[in-house]
Amino acid sequence: VICSYHHRIRPHISFFNHDILSYTFLHHPTAKSSSIPMATASCWFLVFVWVVWWLPPALAGPEEQQGEGCSSLAKTCGNLTISRPFWIASREAGRSCGPLDFQVGCSNNNISFLRSSGFTGSTGFAIMNISYDDRNLRVVDVHKEEAFNVTNGTCNFPSWNTSSKLAVPFKVNPANLNIILYKCTKRVALVEVRCANASNVFVRTGVRFDETGNYGGYALEGCDAIVVPVMGSANASNFEQLISDGFLLTWDPPPARKFTCRIIF
Repeated sequence: VICSYHHRIRPHISFFNHDILSYTFLHHPTAKSSSIPMATASCWFLVFVWVVWWLPPALAGPEEQQGEGCSSLAKTCGNLTISRPFWIASREAGRSCGPLDFQVGCSNNNISFLRSSGFTGSTGFAIMNISYDDRNLRVVDVHKEEAFNVTNGTCNFPSWNTSSKLAVPFKVNPANLNIILYKCTKRVALVEVRCANASNVFVRTGVRFDETGNYGGYALEGCDAIVVPVMGSANASNFEQLISDGFLLTWDPPPARKFTCRIIF
């Protein structure tokens, strides 16, 4: 929009989270400013008309922004309530209704899981609890739980740490401890895991969380090792229960949508 006067007004209109409206006007007057009240009024009228026309779609509710079939209402899976930033895909929507890292699946209408963890029923993270106020999830690494089902006498030693399956917004809560599982070529001075199909598998419990992920001090010669976060410390013989009880993840909130528009007169 171009007005017939010699100074420039740049209204900067920013929308944050669809519900906060702020105006910043950069006004650089000249000697002729006082002589053009009609032009100024006309330009401000155009700004007003533009804002009134543009404001409703910009402030539309998230469910309208997401598109037909998406709903802002919380959903349930088993005994869990799934709400923002998490969302459950629906066939009606036929499209993404939120950040993909926060998409939740519901297996058999009972088990919630993080799709970003590659959940297949035997891998990935099953969700046991969500604290929206603290931004914490309690999850179980299903693959580790299945891999060390000592009750059935099987040990299928995984080749990666639990933290390697985390999507970008998620981090292991530093309140967790760790257990380290070893597969060795010989016996070592640790508690041995009794497996019918494997030998020389050992476990160490009560390992402090290291934010840098540096557990090199726990390496043992002739052993492969994996690190599994857990919520507590117990006798090494009860490591299965520690894995089944899960561990805490924290998440960073997804970035808010930001709309920035400028009009130069």
